[in-house]
Amino acid sequence: MHADISLTPADVVQFRLRRQQLRDPYGESIDNVLRNLLAVQSQEFPYARWSLAQRTPRTTANEVEQAVADGRILRTHILRPTWHFVHREDLGWLMGLSADRLHQGNKGMYRQTGVDEHAAARSGDILAEAVAGGAHKTREELAGVLEQAGLPGKGLGLVYHLMHAEISKILVSGAPVRSAGGALKQTYALFHERVPATGNAPLIGDDREWALGQLALRYFTSRGPATIKDCAAWSGLTMKDVRLGLQIAEESLPGALATVAIDGLDFCLPAEDVEAFAATPPADDGPRLPRVDLIQCYDEYVMGYSQSRHYLGGRAPYFPEGDAPIHVVLLEGRLAGWWRHGFSGGICELDVRVNRPFTTAEQQALEAEAERYGRFLGMETKLV
Repeated sequence: MHADISLTPADVVQFRLRRQQLRDPYGESIDNVLRNLLAVQSQEFPYARWSLAQRTPRTTANEVEQAVADGRILRTHILRPTWHFVHREDLGWLMGLSADRLHQGNKGMYRQTGVDEHAAARSGDILAEAVAGGAHKTREELAGVLEQAGLPGKGLGLVYHLMHAEISKILVSGAPVRSAGGALKQTYALFHERVPATGNAPLIGDDREWALGQLALRYFTSRGPATIKDCAAWSGLTMKDVRLGLQIAEESLPGALATVAIDGLDFCLPAEDVEAFAATPPADDGPRLPRVDLIQCYDEYVMGYSQSRHYLGGRAPYFPEGDAPIHVVLLEGRLAGWWRHGFSGGICELDVRVNRPFTTAEQQALEAEAERYGRFLGMETKLV
């Protein structure tokens, strides 16, 4: 359906905040949040926990960690590829859809690091045996196992042997462990002991078309309004595949998605949002309390878009020179500054730097968000 409505940048922001569950209606659980978003970028594990928890009321860091330990939430290399959280019910088909493309994209680094077909098959067998039967191991432990077998135990060689095993459905995340200093460390487990039964072969034919339809439907339902190019960049798929996915989604669930023209581009979004907007456009309710969100710089509200990321209102992810924070402060859904956490004496210290001085009401909103972060961590927070 191509809808004839006019959306402003502020409308786009509000649609996205709600669909991403950064606004009501929130997720009923972290499983619900992850199933909605399909994949959540997670290379910084402590901050990625918050990405899930802040989308559902009263969820704590311990609860997210337990879901990872239980294997309901898995952390592995997928999509672009980088670290992502994916629900155990979705990882099999999502990896089946993208494994060939991920291996193809890594070909140059495989050659550079000696991960040829023979070496990858050998390391895959060794790694599978090392973690079988629930014997989850840290990267350092697996490095020792590979080294004893005469394979790379450090550097890029280790990185790409492990990644090859992840993409090949041999390894996936296990139960996290704490280092001596208290930091969480990922472990690796056997893929088929953590993920519902799935084959190792890439998806083809009808199975692949179904997966493309699922990805398109879930992406635009959770992130719309967004463009086909946004989805292609997020998923690593071609724009042709995204268009096919949209066609399959329409055939399986007619009328679920709609297309609107914004700033000369076509955006896809849930049809029910278009219908609700057309029936009752947002009213100007006058002054109200502001809303501040502290999100990670790889949050899906940032990384879910490429062509249309400018609606965020600034450049992110952002890697400043020196020791400045990189995570994102939102004011009414728009980029307003940067933040990070630190810990001292049992207190979480929040280093927050905003682009302009906050008003009294905005500062109160920031303090409320800091308190919410403290409840998530289960400790006192202090703005520094």
